[in-house]
Amino acid sequence: MDKFTVLTGVAAPLEIVNVDTDMIIPKNYLKTIKRTGLGKGLFAEMRYREDGSENPDFVLNKPAYRKAQILVAGDNFGCGSSREHAPWALLDFGIRCVISTSFADIFYNNCFKNGILPIKVSPEDLDKLMDDARRGANATLTVDLERQEIRGPDGGCITFDVDPFRKHCLLNGLDDIGLTMEKAPAIDAYEEKAKAAHPWL
Repeated sequence: MDKFTVLTGVAAPLEIVNVDTDMIIPKNYLKTIKRTGLGKGLFAEMRYREDGSENPDFVLNKPAYRKAQILVAGDNFGCGSSREHAPWALLDFGIRCVISTSFADIFYNNCFKNGILPIKVSPEDLDKLMDDARRGANATLTVDLERQEIRGPDGGCITFDVDPFRKHCLLNGLDDIGLTMEKAPAIDAYEEKAKAAHPWL
């Protein structure tokens, strides 16, 4: 997966609490096991009207936020069923970072495994970031994973915590397969040793 080091991008305010995975990617988009192409279904029930046209009131349809890479969202983001399609859809749309006060555990873990940085902040810090995100075209945030900082358009800075192992994986672009491949020399050495000890196998 792509490395996550420093991300500077437009932050979209999603002022909704308890955004569940069915809201993120509705069930009718779950027929595929491909990770690409799901961006069109992201928040589909809010982004589109019944006739298929765009809902101009939904934040990601507004001109300033069409290329948002950061989502500032309400409490308990990613709750509901444990569908990995939810982070796939966010990533395919272009979202690399989601900031909230809390996340559902399975969604939170799936984000890290798919190259998305989920950041937990205090309610007070979320209010500040939501204010920044409401600025439209000027709603640019910089997320620095190495320093564990979020810098706002006015120079304000918020720090965040992240598990050191997960941080290492994101900084180096390592998913589960990448982590296994890091140990390839040790695996090869073990296989050679086992072959020598048990040549009949």
